[in-house]
Amino acid sequence: MTQDAAARPHLPDPSTAPELFDGLLTRRATAYIIDVILMSFLVLAISVVGAILGFFTFGLAWVSLVIAVPAAIILYYAATLGSHRRATVGMQMMDIVLTPTRGQPLDGWMAILHALVFWITIWICWPVTLLFALFTPRRQMIHDFIMGTLMVRRSPMMRHWQRHRMSEQDAYHGGE
Repeated sequence: MTQDAAARPHLPDPSTAPELFDGLLTRRATAYIIDVILMSFLVLAISVVGAILGFFTFGLAWVSLVIAVPAAIILYYAATLGSHRRATVGMQMMDIVLTPTRGQPLDGWMAILHALVFWITIWICWPVTLLFALFTPRRQMIHDFIMGTLMVRRSPMMRHWQRHRMSEQDAYHGGE
């Protein structure tokens, strides 16, 4: 067990559970592309509706597009990443899930904040953000460290947590 694993024993360790991190960066990149395409369609639909309504409202609806487009993106993350699935549509398709590492729940606000920090770090210096994930054992990006989250594969994670719970129960019952 590494010192990092000893400090945070509830987090999966890539050396003992490599299936949780298998192909994770490729899956994250593919999920990102899927999500950007879906958000683009959502923004396009809102823009078309706003453009049409703008003619009927003498341009007033066009002004609302400045707010409507970012709001659609924020709602997309809140509704998907902040749901009980803890994954956007792209993440679900790629079998990955966002897991909190600091014991706090992953609700809609945390999902929005996670997405906001992601977009800020990508905007400031995307090569560093992406390279950062190559050199961390759990393939975490800068925004994952800042927000206290971890991205893992969903289906192996379910098996991992079941094994973890069983070993805790065995340790608890063994001490009686």
